[in-house]
Amino acid sequence: MSAGTWVDAFVGLGANLGNAQEAVCAAVAAIGALDGVRLLGQSPLYGSAPVDAGGGDYVNAVVRVQTRLPALTLLHALREIEAQAGRERPFRNAPRTLDLDLLLYGDQRIQTEELTVPHPRMAQRAFVLRPLADIAPGRVPQSQLDAVAHQSVWSLDPRP
Repeated sequence: MSAGTWVDAFVGLGANLGNAQEAVCAAVAAIGALDGVRLLGQSPLYGSAPVDAGGGDYVNAVVRVQTRLPALTLLHALREIEAQAGRERPFRNAPRTLDLDLLLYGDQRIQTEELTVPHPRMAQRAFVLRPLADIAPGRVPQSQLDAVAHQSVWSLDPRP
């Protein structure tokens, strides 16, 4: 990919410590403020029960961006936003002040020790698929939504 080429990417956001809703909203703004990133859309906020994780309920969302950053550079920028939000990684799937996952990066398939895209567990998680389907319905087959329909996910959108 040449320098200056814009790529559509999707980032999953979640938090379940502190003011999770505020953390997710602040992270959306921080992602949109990154050099080489344009924020194109944001899903509504969702609540979800933890899946393979501890702690209380999560606040989740997905954002769509265009970026000139290589995937790994974008991942490092997302990790810096997590760190600024107080993210600690004491153990796998620990409760978190902020979790940012690079879900999709164009149509690329990336498999390195540090990054796997598409995100390896996104098709198993309603808290990713529901908001992703809201902003990119063509990216989420109905069969995937049906497969996670039993998972507890609810809208936090105050609109009727």
